[in-house]
Amino acid sequence: MKRVIVDYSKLTTDILDLLVEKYPDGYDYDDIIAFQNAKGETIKAIEVKTDETIYLVKISTKLEKTMEDYSDDESSFDNNDDDFSYSDDINDEDDDF
Repeated sequence: MKRVIVDYSKLTTDILDLLVEKYPDGYDYDDIIAFQNAKGETIKAIEVKTDETIYLVKISTKLEKTMEDYSDDESSFDNNDDDFSYSDDINDEDDDF
């Protein structure tokens, strides 16, 4: 299995989806993994997995904010279903759109 270290600035929407799904209320101290990189610096990260890859996402205050904003954007989109009306009556003759 491939391991990838990702900085918050390089997060894709797929990784953000995984993060928000795994940590909907944010991550806890117990979720943090600490390790040393090749330069001897201590890195703190949280982990999310796919079938092929383990992502270690570096922790920063910007990561927390990005996750919160992304989660808020997603839930506001999901909750806007009331703005649409649906009808079971489909008229095949009106193909003007």
